[in-house]
Amino acid sequence: MGRYWRVFATFAVAGMVRDMTFRTNFLIACISSIAWVAMNLSFYVLVFSFTPELGLNTGWSREPFFVFVATGLIINSIVQTFFMPSAEEFSEMVRSGGLDAVLVQPLDAQFLITCHRVDYSSLANGMVGFLLLFWSLLSMKWTPTPVAFLLYPLFVISGVTILYSFIIGLAAATIFLGRNQSLYDFWFYITTFSRYPMEIYSGPWGTPLQTLCTFVLPILVVVNVPARLLARPFLMSDTNLAIWSLLAAGVSFIVSRRVFTHSIDRYRSASS
Repeated sequence: MGRYWRVFATFAVAGMVRDMTFRTNFLIACISSIAWVAMNLSFYVLVFSFTPELGLNTGWSREPFFVFVATGLIINSIVQTFFMPSAEEFSEMVRSGGLDAVLVQPLDAQFLITCHRVDYSSLANGMVGFLLLFWSLLSMKWTPTPVAFLLYPLFVISGVTILYSFIIGLAAATIFLGRNQSLYDFWFYITTFSRYPMEIYSGPWGTPLQTLCTFVLPILVVVNVPARLLARPFLMSDTNLAIWSLLAAGVSFIVSRRVFTHSIDRYRSASS
C-alpha cells in the first residue's frame, strides 16, 4: 500500500508541475469554474427570493440548501480533480495502444488508469464549496452535533466512491466500443440528478425516478446523505438512507471492479 501512495504522490507532484508550467491556463480554468459556480449560486438566491423553501414542507430552506450545494461542490471537486482527468484519457489510451504500457507495469492497472493525472484547477470549486459550507453553517438556526461533523467526511468519501465506480464503469465501456469520447457527457447526465435534494423527485413521474436513482443507480445518495447530516436534524429515515449509502458504495465499487477486470480481459492490443 505504501508503494501506491508514493506513486500517487509522484503523479500529484507531476500534476502540480504541469499546472504551474502553464499558469495562465490554470488561472483561466480556476476563474471559469468559480464563475460557473457563482452563476449557479446567483440563480439559487433568485429562487429563494420568491419562495422560503424548495418544495412544500421539504425543509430545504436557503441555508440548508446551500449546505447541500456546498457538499455537492466538494464531492464533485474531489472526483474531477483526482479521477475524471485520467478517465477521460482512457479512450485515447485504448485507441492508440497506450494501455499496453500500463498493463505490463507491476502495479494495479485500475489504479494507474484512474489516478495518473491530477487536475488542480478543479479544486477551485471545492474551495468555494468549503467557504459556502462554512457560511451556511454559521447562518443556520441550528448547530449540527459533533457526531454529525465526525460522520460527514465518511459519507463524503462514500459519495466519492459511488461516483468513482460510475466513472470506472463508463470508462470500461471504451474497451468494448473501441472509442468513447462521450464519457464526460454521460457523466454530466448522470450527476445532474444528484444536484438537487431527493424530495423534489415526487409525484407520478418523480417517485419512480427517485427509486431508480436511489436503489438501482444510487446517484441520489451521493450528496443527499452527507448534506442531511449537517443541514437538519437526522431522522430515522435518514439513518436507513445512510446505511444504504455505505452499502451502495461498497457494492458499486465491487461491481465496477469486476466490470473493469472483465473489460481488461477482453482487451486486445491496438497493435494486434
